[in-house]
Amino acid sequence: MSPLPRYLFRRKDSANLYLRLQPPGAKVIERSLGTSNVKAAEIAAADLIKQHKMFMFQRRPTVTPFWDRAYEPGLRMIGSEQVIVTERELQYLDASGNVIRREPNGGPPARDGLELAELLSPAPLSGKPSFKPYDDVKRPVLPTKGDDDKLLEAYLEHNGITGYREREARTMWHIFKTEVNKPLKDCDRDDGRAIVAHLEEQAGGEDKIKRATLRRKLVPLIATVNMAIKDGKLTFNPFVNCVSNHNDSERRVPFDDADMVLIRANLPRLDDKDQLLLRLLATTGMRRGEAFEIDQEQTEGGCRFVIVGTETEQSRRRVPFPADVLPYLPAKITGPLFTGRKDSTTKRLIAFLRKIGITDPNKVPHSFRHRAQDRLRAAGVPEDMRWALLGHEKRTVASGYGKGFPVPMLKGAIDRIGM
Repeated sequence: MSPLPRYLFRRKDSANLYLRLQPPGAKVIERSLGTSNVKAAEIAAADLIKQHKMFMFQRRPTVTPFWDRAYEPGLRMIGSEQVIVTERELQYLDASGNVIRREPNGGPPARDGLELAELLSPAPLSGKPSFKPYDDVKRPVLPTKGDDDKLLEAYLEHNGITGYREREARTMWHIFKTEVNKPLKDCDRDDGRAIVAHLEEQAGGEDKIKRATLRRKLVPLIATVNMAIKDGKLTFNPFVNCVSNHNDSERRVPFDDADMVLIRANLPRLDDKDQLLLRLLATTGMRRGEAFEIDQEQTEGGCRFVIVGTETEQSRRRVPFPADVLPYLPAKITGPLFTGRKDSTTKRLIAFLRKIGITDPNKVPHSFRHRAQDRLRAAGVPEDMRWALLGHEKRTVASGYGKGFPVPMLKGAIDRIGM
């Protein structure tokens, strides 16, 4: 086992780490950090360690001894000898003026056998040492370890997340535990917004951090809850859509018929997987992330369908495969339909759109979702069925609509979107 960082220790009877500090002139300070993970413990102890180091730096002494002179400086006669007297030395001269011996001019005073010294330091000269820095620093909040912490560990282990990404995830989890500190099942969007407000405050104000950066920072929390929802342990994700768009200038617009002509004509320029992803987004209106969730399929009434939208209760739904995408699917989906990085895939699709002449910056893969909504509306598909196919953007009483539609009926509606 690799050695622990300085100041961190682990007792024999517990896996949890604790912080141990020894301020000069005081009892040892020990505080449990409530975790067995070294990286999480370092984050929890960071403020106290910083204060301890500042305190120790301030107490580093510069000592100038006191000195009691026996004679005032100058040229003097001491007894029968001529002496040059300096602040701390007596220089005895012979008849020719040469120094023949040296003696101290007095010495440091003694009190109770101890030499007195002048302590040149920001620390107090008398009385008990002040440990105010330790009292002022905010003590790490130590939430009770529970099932929620296991969800994070499961997410990190399942996805093989280590290194920098693991540290980012644990930092966000620590922020969640300290700023919210209640079970995930009891959290709502107000708790998600509280975390966003905390991140904005850390950055120096909401105008100092981009919306995209805030969304990226929330990814570990969102992904952890998404996995728990998929495993049936949670039903609602409080961290989704918590970042406002008030300072985002972009507004996605749907692809028009001319755009779709260009897309269909140039599809062979993409590899097979990207072609399939584009067809699926265009014909179903599902989100890119939802497409990457697909790893199995089901059938009802002879119609193949998938369940997507695990990020929120109102977005989870059954989506039949449209006629225009069925010929390009595997015979049966038994594993992840799409792999790799979602952001890299999006960049490739955007680059494809620009190369074929769709240059409007507001037309991106998400524009397929807007197109699907317009196509369903134009085809006269009722609103409740549209939401059943596309999912709700907001949590409302009506979010339960569509759960009872038979898959064959949904299939007839989704085919109206088309490629």
